[in-house]
Amino acid sequence: MAFRLPARRLAAAAGRRYLSSSSPAAAGSNLSQQAKQAIAHDASVPNPDPAEDSASAALINEHAKYMLATYARPPPVFVRGEGSYLYDLENRKYLDFTSGIAVNSLGHCDPGVWNVIADQAKTLMHASNLYYNPWTGALSQLLVEKTLESGAMHDAATVFICNSGSEANEAAIKFSRKVGKELDPSGSKHEFVSFHQSFHGQTMGSLSATPNPKYQAPFAPMLPGFKYGTYNDIAGINELVTEKTCGVLIEPIQGEGGVNVASDDFLIALAKRCREVGAVLAYDEIQCGMARTGSFWAHSHLPKEAHPDIITTAKALGNGFPIGATIVNNNVSEKIKIGDHGTTFGGNPMACRLGHYVVSRLADPTLQKEVVEKSKVFTDWFDKMRQRFPELISDVRGKGLILGLQMTQDPTPIIKPARERGLLVITCGTNTLRFVPPLTITAEEIESGLDILEEAIKAAM
Repeated sequence: MAFRLPARRLAAAAGRRYLSSSSPAAAGSNLSQQAKQAIAHDASVPNPDPAEDSASAALINEHAKYMLATYARPPPVFVRGEGSYLYDLENRKYLDFTSGIAVNSLGHCDPGVWNVIADQAKTLMHASNLYYNPWTGALSQLLVEKTLESGAMHDAATVFICNSGSEANEAAIKFSRKVGKELDPSGSKHEFVSFHQSFHGQTMGSLSATPNPKYQAPFAPMLPGFKYGTYNDIAGINELVTEKTCGVLIEPIQGEGGVNVASDDFLIALAKRCREVGAVLAYDEIQCGMARTGSFWAHSHLPKEAHPDIITTAKALGNGFPIGATIVNNNVSEKIKIGDHGTTFGGNPMACRLGHYVVSRLADPTLQKEVVEKSKVFTDWFDKMRQRFPELISDVRGKGLILGLQMTQDPTPIIKPARERGLLVITCGTNTLRFVPPLTITAEEIESGLDILEEAIKAAM
């Protein structure tokens, strides 16, 4: 079974043939066919991508030449969001199964979020880390308390507030190196372990912990001392994590890598080995944490012996406002001294007050229970689709509202038909569709989106 090319790509190809034709008659015929295809396509979908003569295209053409080309973006220009929906410049409406890549867990433009922002904006936004403010400590305290209450990281003690997930992981790497130096002043305990298919960020430290040639090759060499293991390979742990290891960074559920779930036995064995050699164990829960799995942290169900020394978080913590955090236990905290790390914007009153509000919402047991219930709406549909298209859908992975639908071929051709029918969905890993909608999405919205997705799959086949 092969996905076919979308109609506009066929039309574009017809247009190129027209331009190269030496026959005016043939050219006119080809151009007419191209126009017919474009018209038929736009009439067949409720949200056709903005045309080349649209207001969206004009805005993109005006701005693109000033923007460093680090992203390949589709044509819609989003100007407004509400709940589970985004609206573009042409006033098209899209159901968002991406939530800004697991960021907008409370939905777009949550009233509580913008009330906090508006009030704090007229109170105090920034005073720097030279001084105390009421909210850095309040957020740190709440993160520790809610972590302990959730049954996760039983010895969580202190928090470093920063601006992003990459920065949270950079802190975890630095803190691990510092612990290694404290344990072995010779410097030999400096190696850092992460795992294939992981994604930890694109700053040089976090990128060095992200063993993906696509990301690393243009910026090689990476920072020295990084080793990579095989996810869920218990037998390889002892050789991977040694007396030279200062830290291990792992996602309990790999998001970008394909929604791969670490087994409990693997995480337990990994934690045991870290304790044996005195290595810091850090869980990157930037995408899978903050109630996305139906518990406050993805590792909340694990026994204490599998708990980490560090948790890194960001994404949902600010519901769209830039903020990250690195939560550490006393084993790490007591080894970090004044001047060891810092940030200009991290811990500012605006971000921390907002984070405090978001954590209060996401720590709600009722919301977390609803995440589990909504997950079942997805997985029931996935099971039905696997039965209908066994040659196309091979596996379902994930937990709560971080889910991956494994396809037997590249699902990228599904993305545009879905978007043009009013649904935003993204890919990850190898041949995987990823589902990370707002945690506040309703069951009815999920069902509506899945109906659209089924139409898009049929259109792309």
